[in-house]
Amino acid sequence: MSGEKPFKLINLYRHTALVEAVSYLILLLIAMPLKYIAGIPEPVKYMRWIHGWLFLFYFAVLIVAAFKYRWSILRVIYYLIASVVPFLPFLIDKKLKQESLTVK
Repeated sequence: MSGEKPFKLINLYRHTALVEAVSYLILLLIAMPLKYIAGIPEPVKYMRWIHGWLFLFYFAVLIVAAFKYRWSILRVIYYLIASVVPFLPFLIDKKLKQESLTVK
């Protein structure tokens, strides 16, 4: 029990955002080229499904975190926009990691 960290919703949000961002990059950089260059449509079919479910989970965690930490609507909109801009979630994660050290 001595090495356990307390659960922080902000860390769940951070990790969910990163997993969702990786699934988006796989969809864009691997699955889409396979479909349109190599003529193999199956990766898009499955990654689109996986990414869709991850995005729904991401959105739910974002809303819960926004209420818990009283994030502004502009911040929530920024995070939603960031979720569709490749690589931006990785930059935001640095700020959130620092913030996670100060919140409960």
